[in-house]
Amino acid sequence: MDEHIRAQIQNAVEASEVVLFMKGTRFAPACGFSGKTVELLDSLLADYDTVDVLSAPELREGIKEFSSWPTLPQLYVRGKFVGGADIISQSFEEGTLDEMLGLPPRAVTPPQISLSAQAAAQLRQYLADSEEVVLVDIDANFQTGLSIAPLGPNLVVAEVSGIRLAMDRLTAGRADGVSIDYIETPNGGAFKVTNPREPAKVRQVTPSALKGWLDRGEEFTLIDVRTLGEWNTARISGARLLDADSLDELEQLPKDKRLVFQCHHGHRSQRAAEQFLSRGFREVFNLAGGIDAWSVEIDPGVPRY
Repeated sequence: MDEHIRAQIQNAVEASEVVLFMKGTRFAPACGFSGKTVELLDSLLADYDTVDVLSAPELREGIKEFSSWPTLPQLYVRGKFVGGADIISQSFEEGTLDEMLGLPPRAVTPPQISLSAQAAAQLRQYLADSEEVVLVDIDANFQTGLSIAPLGPNLVVAEVSGIRLAMDRLTAGRADGVSIDYIETPNGGAFKVTNPREPAKVRQVTPSALKGWLDRGEEFTLIDVRTLGEWNTARISGARLLDADSLDELEQLPKDKRLVFQCHHGHRSQRAAEQFLSRGFREVFNLAGGIDAWSVEIDPGVPRY
């Protein structure tokens, strides 16, 4: 390994109590494994550092050699290598990640969930006389999935009307107050889940609508979550690149400040927008189609790549 890269990694490990080497950044993960790991850490920590290994190919390969670990992301706590996404996820569900991070143990109690008579009857029919449970999954976007499965280890179980509802720890933290009904729709019967904890959604803004805001002088902050290389290739006038300095400034803004996120095609910026929404910002938008759509529909002078 190049000694400069080794020193860069060593400095990052020693400079932070908790540092995650990942694809993308905390507010704009660039892969599902990195995104899931950030989701777990965010549920436990208000502050930790991340290093974007996509910023340099030699860094991406160097961290694998440095840790003797073939996959990303990779977590270090107080200078010690913890592991990758699977180990972090398992430790979270077992409750041992709290101790690794220097946090007191968390008591996870089953959430309060209500089932309508119709929903309970339908679930009993699916379960029949088996020993299986209803697996409840609520993701970061508060999309809820229900399935029938054997009871796995480390799951939180809530028993409602004699029916066992099992879920992981993240879901348990999002499920308190959920009500589940079973209704008839034009396409047949379906479960209807109402969650009072569900936050506001990221709204999409088209390039033409964004251009209208600019023309009318409406107040908003346009945040570019792409890499520095992409930023140097093409940018929308007035946008700000999301870096450490701009991140600190954004976090100090009033929560009703209108934020618009953009990337190349709108996928990374959607994830970044969701992160800011989860931090209490209420006027959060994603530029549909990203800078590429802006180049096609609004300003052909912005290079496409």
